Amino acid sequence: MPGTVRRWNYPPPLCIAQCGGAVEEMEGVILSPGFPGNYPSNMDCSWKIVLPVGFGAHIQFLNFSTEPNHDFIEIRNGPHETSRMMGRFSGSELPGALLSTSHETTVYFHSDHSQNRPGFKLEYQAYELQECPDPEPFANGIVRGAGYNVGQSVTFECLPGYQLTGHPVLTCQHGTNRNWDHPLPRCEVPCGGNITSSNGTVYSPGFPSPYSSSQDCAWLITVPIGHGIRLNLSLLQTEPSGDFVTVWDGPQQTAPQLGVFSRSLAKKTLHSSSNQALLKFHRDAAMGGIFAIAFSGQCGSLTWEGRTVLSS
Repeated sequence: MPGTVRRWNYPPPLCIAQCGGAVEEMEGVILSPGFPGNYPSNMDCSWKIVLPVGFGAHIQFLNFSTEPNHDFIEIRNGPHETSRMMGRFSGSELPGALLSTSHETTVYFHSDHSQNRPGFKLEYQAYELQECPDPEPFANGIVRGAGYNVGQSVTFECLPGYQLTGHPVLTCQHGTNRNWDHPLPRCEVPCGGNITSSNGTVYSPGFPSPYSSSQDCAWLITVPIGHGIRLNLSLLQTEPSGDFVTVWDGPQQTAPQLGVFSRSLAKKTLHSSSNQALLKFHRDAAMGGIFAIAFSGQCGSLTWEGRTVLSS
């Protein structure tokens, strides 16, 4: 300011360590209130380290001195009071380095009414968390998703003829070891069921591996009204002694049979006279096998074993 004695127009400002707050930089420093002087009494301060998803915080203490047992600092692996505690420190011993496995970390400091000490100074630096295990190759299905990092999700879809067993959407979890929140699903051939698609393939249970179950399986294929069903027994490697596939021209076993087929009668083409066909697989032999029966809905005049029929 002008005058005989030079002076500032305001008192010099002070840089004071605050009690709590949020820090979002990839690296930074957190100080106890008043550092490097003694912290005040009756303080409850909470800082949140907020990093991009996929990063954790590497925390190192450079200075540490609190009243033993009564004044302390807690580090939690997450943004909540209930998040897992990584450590609780009190006294004059310098804590070791910590690695959070969440993109959000909580630093909490408490002081009581007596004895004030210099407190603490800590540095943190972001580090990239490893990804969850690669779910591919995913047998008989497709995996959709942009990445396998923490917080990201992937979706699983099965190829036609297969059914998903397990959770269709998995999310990569926080934690020391990256892992999905559910076991990886599987695409398996169901033992029977109702099929309403206009075309597809009925596979033997466990396909492409040989079937092992002795359970009978039944599939009801239904296409739009006004269409018949074309069945192509393109692959039929069953045991001829007791394993066979029966096909009925309708939704029940009281309907006319289109045939009973085993290994010796493979590569047959059948046509139903209605929009529904029932397939039943029976296994009796000890050995396994495989089969694949393609189907498609067809409109108009259909031929079956030399005769012409009209679809209903």
